[in-house]
Amino acid sequence: MKLNCVAIDDEPLALELLSKFIEQTSFLNLIGKFSNAIEALSFINQNQVQLAFMDIQMPDLSGMELARVLDGKKNAEKTRIIFATAYHQFAIEGYKVEALDYLLKPYSYEDFLNAATKAFSYFERQASSKTESTTAESSAPEYIFLKVEYQLVKVMLKDIGYIEAYKDYVKVHLLSKPNPILSLTSLKSMEELLPSDKFMRVHRSYIVALDHIDSVSKNVIQIGKNHISVSDNYKEGFLEFMSRWMN
Repeated sequence: MKLNCVAIDDEPLALELLSKFIEQTSFLNLIGKFSNAIEALSFINQNQVQLAFMDIQMPDLSGMELARVLDGKKNAEKTRIIFATAYHQFAIEGYKVEALDYLLKPYSYEDFLNAATKAFSYFERQASSKTESTTAESSAPEYIFLKVEYQLVKVMLKDIGYIEAYKDYVKVHLLSKPNPILSLTSLKSMEELLPSDKFMRVHRSYIVALDHIDSVSKNVIQIGKNHISVSDNYKEGFLEFMSRWMN
């Protein structure tokens, strides 16, 4: 496995040294080097970049600001950061944006290699975790247990049409029953509990079962006789799902 990397530093000599260290490391693949963080961000948004080595103090957009933008990405494949800077006082801030490591200038190749190896180990663990997750999903149960009043009730996933937030509870609307069941939990907890390939949150108050969508019209989902709006905050993810379905 090789990690796609970029080097970002507004000082030419520092950028060249960083690029040289990346190129001589067998498990790293340098696909871009930038003296401007804004240009780097544009490149990262258009390419698969696992790791960014970068300075902190840069004009226009600082390394810390760029790191916060990257850290805010919702997808699991977001670019991870290793800072390379002359300012040790930023170390704590670096860890706040989940930087994998922090190189203090001037650093040797040995220092660089130690940080790069740490990053490689991180991505190896991520890959291993994905494999385990895929295996777990293939053998995932077909039901969940929900707390309803004073008992745990078994609910088959294929029977869930949609889930609705209701004060401190959720209403789970089942295909097999005329009335929903009321469970003392939050919609966020339900979102984390349910398999993401079968259920999607489309509104602050609704999660829908993707297999049971009958039609979609003007950002309104129909499941049986029920109509559920897709709110602006969740529209992008739902449209992405619909585009895959239409293709």
